[in-house]
Amino acid sequence: MHLLTPLLLLASTTSAHYTFPRLVVNGAAEEKDWSATRQTKNANSKQGIENPTVGDIRCYSSSNAANIMSVPAGATVHYISTQQVNHPGPTQFYLAKVPAGQSAKNWDGSGAVWFKISTTMPSVDRNKQMTWPGQNEYKTPNATIPAATPSGEYLLRVEHIALHMASQPNKAQFYLSCTQVQIMGGGNGNPGPLVSLPGAYKSSDPGIQVDLNRIMNAPETYQPPGPAVWTG
Repeated sequence: MHLLTPLLLLASTTSAHYTFPRLVVNGAAEEKDWSATRQTKNANSKQGIENPTVGDIRCYSSSNAANIMSVPAGATVHYISTQQVNHPGPTQFYLAKVPAGQSAKNWDGSGAVWFKISTTMPSVDRNKQMTWPGQNEYKTPNATIPAATPSGEYLLRVEHIALHMASQPNKAQFYLSCTQVQIMGGGNGNPGPLVSLPGAYKSSDPGIQVDLNRIMNAPETYQPPGPAVWTG
C-alpha cells in the first residue's frame, strides 16, 4: 500500500470541490443542470464558502433559474453532485416559503423564513473510521419533504459542510444550492423554528469549528449548526 506524498495529498484535498446543479425528486431529476436549481457563482470554480456569516451562505449569489420544479409533499429528494463528495461533514436541507404575491423565480429568500428539514450525523465503523452519510458518493443523502408542509412555492436549499480543516477558524467549507420548487398536496403544518441566512450560523458554532478527532469516540455528540429539524 503506497502512502500519498504531502504534495499529492494537498492536490487531492484542494481539487475535491463540487456543486449541486440538479435536484432529484422521487427518482426523477430536473431536466438539465441549473434548470430549476439556481446556478451558483462558483459553478466553474466549485469553491466552497468559508465564512458562514456572508450573504453567499444563502444561495451562493446565484442567478435565478428559468423553471419551477413540482415536488409532492412527502417526496424523497436529493441532489446530484458534479464531483465525489469526499470531505467529511453533514448534509442539511432547508425550505423557505415564498411570500404571497411573489414568485420562486425571483424571490431572494431574505428574512427569517428558512426552516431545516434534514441533517446527517457521523458514525464510526468497525475499523474505527468515522464516516458521514453520502461521503464518497456523487450525490447527496436523501431527505424527505415533510408531508405536513403547506402547499405553495418555496426555495429548497441544500448544503454540505466540509469539516476536514474545521479545527481552524473559518476553515469549514460550505457547498450549497437553492432550487425553485412548487410543493403540491401539502398539509397544514406550522414549520419552524424560522431563521435567516445569513444569521443562523456563526464561525465559532461547535458544528462549524470542530476537531473531528475529538468526536471520534462519541460521534453522537456532534452538534449540527442551525435550528432544530422540523419533521412536521
